[in-house]
Amino acid sequence: MIRLLIVESQPAVRKGLQMRLAAEADLSVVGEAADGQTAVDMTAALHPDVVLVDVEMPSSDATANALCLICQQAPVIILSMHDDALTRARAKEVGAAAFVAKSMPAEMLLATIREVAC
Repeated sequence: MIRLLIVESQPAVRKGLQMRLAAEADLSVVGEAADGQTAVDMTAALHPDVVLVDVEMPSSDATANALCLICQQAPVIILSMHDDALTRARAKEVGAAAFVAKSMPAEMLLATIREVAC
């Protein structure tokens, strides 16, 4: 079972991700966070196998710092509405294991989760 933490500031998007991921037999959402600091705290407490993080959360500098801490504890997959070189470079800069654009099919996110969890 791959244990996931979802970090997304928009409740509706968090819920949608949680519902989609819960449909997979090998995935379990163990927590949800709306900001970077909560994500750091939850990562330390829950020890997820993979953390999914929306890169466009408020307070992007604080979020980037939080991401660096999270990346030391669990692989991070950056999710973004923007699929451009700058956003991909930003994900790489903070140490993310992978980047998935929100516009990509759900199968791409699922495959990426399984890949980075191994």
